Amino acid sequence: MLAADAVGLNLAEVAAAARRRLDPVHWDFFAGGAGNERTLRANEAAFARRWLRPRVLRAAGERDLRLSLFGSPVSMPVLIAPTAFHRLAHPEGEVATARAAADAGTVMVVSMAATRPVEEIAAAGGPLWFQLYPHADLEFTATVVRRAVAAGCRALVVTVDSPVFGRRERDLRHGFVDLPPGLVCENMRDADGRVRPIEMNAGVGWELIGALRGLTSLPILLKGVLHPADARLAVEHGVDGVLVSNHGGRQLDGALATLDALPGVVAAVDGRVPVLVDGGLRRGTDVLVALALGATAVLLGRPVLWGLAVGGAAGVRHVLDLVRADLDRALALVGVARPGDLDADLVTTGAPG
Repeated sequence: MLAADAVGLNLAEVAAAARRRLDPVHWDFFAGGAGNERTLRANEAAFARRWLRPRVLRAAGERDLRLSLFGSPVSMPVLIAPTAFHRLAHPEGEVATARAAADAGTVMVVSMAATRPVEEIAAAGGPLWFQLYPHADLEFTATVVRRAVAAGCRALVVTVDSPVFGRRERDLRHGFVDLPPGLVCENMRDADGRVRPIEMNAGVGWELIGALRGLTSLPILLKGVLHPADARLAVEHGVDGVLVSNHGGRQLDGALATLDALPGVVAAVDGRVPVLVDGGLRRGTDVLVALALGATAVLLGRPVLWGLAVGGAAGVRHVLDLVRADLDRALALVGVARPGDLDADLVTTGAPG
């Protein structure tokens, strides 16, 4: 295990340590967003606008953070979001991340743009879900899905907020448009072993759900839903879960912060499927706020990469442990024993006076 004072006592300190270690080009790739990065900043700012109204003398006792999601028991409502190119942060890449997730008892969502093959990531142990970009070539999509299923992935997380690539000016300024020599997107190999480029598909519609149902019986979650109308349509088309996400501010700059979008999506879904959320979570209290506003669980993206850069699997585990301890403490302080007992009455946007 890493000493906390060497890595950071909070996620901001872990981020600072990661920035010192990473190539500045790669730091900007991980840290940056689209356009003026308004949405990138808004994701964190949305949590800063929320305040907690704790209850007292609730006799909550010991906290229990456990839950089950799509057949995967997890030790806390904090999962690892799909992020690309982990080998830019650490030589072991996604395998180290998966090892930390397994040790922490949570789910890792493997990116289609991973720099280690899903089979090697699965060998690290622990439950995995697989993130998929819709591809115009359905046969190639079928190849990718079959690999994920064969590797033991337990759910399919379909990114639907990326019909085209966002304009990320930090990357353009550096000329960072491809992986360094020796690194490829290992899950983009076709049936002949050739690596396909990541492709965005602006022609995809709701028929995608039926096409994917024809390929797998895995639970299907849609990642990138911000509008309540789309949340309702997702349920009507038979998806198993909705992930409120704006791609970490990396696609449409000016898109609504995910925490601000969450209550409307939760209301539209009306309990019919789980609602998850990512974007801007930096403290266990942020996790508590998201859960109180209706999320079943949250996903961490950039903080996991920071931990990976600082200390490999041990660094990722440190990040997860920080968030777990912070969430457990916050639950006790608001008078709740289990995340499922949280409700929106504990959260307000009114500044304390």
